[in-house]
Amino acid sequence: MGCTACPRKCHAVRAKQVGFCGVGSAFRVARAALHQWEEPCISGVNGSGTVFFSGCNLRCAFCQNYEISHGCFGKDVTDDRLCVIFDELIAAGVHNLNLVNPTHYAERLARVLRDYKSPVPVVWNSSGYESVETLQKLEGLVDVYLPDYKYSRPDRALAYAGAADYPGTALAAIAEMRRQQPEDVFEDGLLKKGMIIRHLILPKNTNSSVEILRQIASRFGTKTIVSLMAQYTPCGELERFPELQREITAREYEKVLTELETLGFENAFVQERTAADTGFIPPFDLTGV
Repeated sequence: MGCTACPRKCHAVRAKQVGFCGVGSAFRVARAALHQWEEPCISGVNGSGTVFFSGCNLRCAFCQNYEISHGCFGKDVTDDRLCVIFDELIAAGVHNLNLVNPTHYAERLARVLRDYKSPVPVVWNSSGYESVETLQKLEGLVDVYLPDYKYSRPDRALAYAGAADYPGTALAAIAEMRRQQPEDVFEDGLLKKGMIIRHLILPKNTNSSVEILRQIASRFGTKTIVSLMAQYTPCGELERFPELQREITAREYEKVLTELETLGFENAFVQERTAADTGFIPPFDLTGV
């Protein structure tokens, strides 16, 4: 039958070949280390224990982690080694285990997490392009959902990621995440359970950003925690997309920020435009792997 873990349903037999995501059935990891550049309630003082998985089921053209999402750089690790990586991060004092881009490993991660029983919150840090059926297999195993909501328009989703169904698919996935974690629970300023919806502002796409904020407010309410990101910097293969070959302008930034304020979101994180710096992209050098 092949792989149907994500909305692509590519049906690849990943024990023998790679899927659309670019990887086989084994976990492939590019970096595992403390990370200080997540939202303050995720990174805290000690840092978030990020595990960067290689491959991607969405593969946006502008991905800042292009080396691992498209290039699939990383090292294959066994289930046992992944658990040791978790142990090592926890021993270093991390506030959580932050699984970055885990969607295409979801079913295998569900099996690992059922046995592992993490003593710190598990964060599911994803593109939002996920299958509700697969997410249901994670119920009770993920404490904090950290999805992106990237595109509100099918034509942009098709152009940038080859996924015209992204808007409706992501909204359904986020609704399932909210069902599993209906309340945002904080302790000492750290998010222990709940959900944060991230949105990256793209140049010449501010109307889409405004639509996304309105959809979040309408569908999930203005108490939903939103993280508005201004860190876009040109990466990846952008020859076909001249509009993406620059950072966002002050005017674009202010337009989206004004909409956030007008809608009355009560809980929001907002990046400064100075975050648009490749220096914030972690080195994918097999640290901790």
